[in-house]
Amino acid sequence: MKLAYLTACFNNLSLEEKVKFAAEQKFDAIELSCWPVTNDRDYSSTDIDVSHLNAETKENILEMMKKNNIEIASLAYYDNNLHPDRAVRERNIKHLYKVIDAAGMLNVPYVGTFIGRNMNLGFEENFHEFKKIFPDIIKYAADKNVNVLIENCSMPGWHKEGWGATISYSPELWDRMFEIIPDKNFGLNFDPSHLIWLGVDYVKALKDYKEKVLYFHAKDTKIFEDKKSHYSILGKQLDRENEWDYGWWKHKIPGSGSIDWVKIFQTLKEIKYDGFVSIEHEDLDYSENDEIIKEGLIKGKQFLDSIIKK
Repeated sequence: MKLAYLTACFNNLSLEEKVKFAAEQKFDAIELSCWPVTNDRDYSSTDIDVSHLNAETKENILEMMKKNNIEIASLAYYDNNLHPDRAVRERNIKHLYKVIDAAGMLNVPYVGTFIGRNMNLGFEENFHEFKKIFPDIIKYAADKNVNVLIENCSMPGWHKEGWGATISYSPELWDRMFEIIPDKNFGLNFDPSHLIWLGVDYVKALKDYKEKVLYFHAKDTKIFEDKKSHYSILGKQLDRENEWDYGWWKHKIPGSGSIDWVKIFQTLKEIKYDGFVSIEHEDLDYSENDEIIKEGLIKGKQFLDSIIKK
């Protein structure tokens, strides 16, 4: 397994600075953020402007990676590809195609995204929309030798009451997703940090969907069981301090939460997963500035290194 980190956590670092940090901390790879230059998503950045990627820029990026002995694990563009506003949806999908083009140019094997959801429609209707849109995307990616990854986040921040704003967050939904698109280059970016608070057995899910786990996001979640019964499974609804204040759980750097990482890595080895493990840093306790964000990533990597070597 190769350790990487997703660059979207940083606020002001250049791509070169992010790559140098990866090299200094002996990461194997880096997961590059490829959102549009202008966007309003949290935890997003633009390491590669895919709308203007040309042969010269491509060579500069690859030379930077080679010089620092860092692989590009994946290109990341996580947005709502079933957005209810048709203009926004079309813009998002158009950008996703450009990210796939960039991955093909750079020989990057993976592009990570969300399916999303039209919150004005139910799940069945959304899967009808998915069936119209995503098969062409996956076939296009296959022609570029690119695998498309769907992260299993429910994106509660997109839903004002904090619930189910994507159609790909649970095994039930994965079954429908892969029934519609069984293609080999379409799979999961498996992230246990969402499954734990959603009440899904993440170890069983890893085993059950081992053929579809193409990539792994390492993020932890701290569960405060004493608060859960007060806020309910749906989470805090009143007097929230910020959009991430769900009352009884919060995302953490690997090793600082409630996930059993020893069991996770035992299972990854058992299912013969030998791909990328990419730290997705969304720990608000290590987010004050870029130097503190680095501290969080270093702490997370040190923890994962200690587990992987067992």
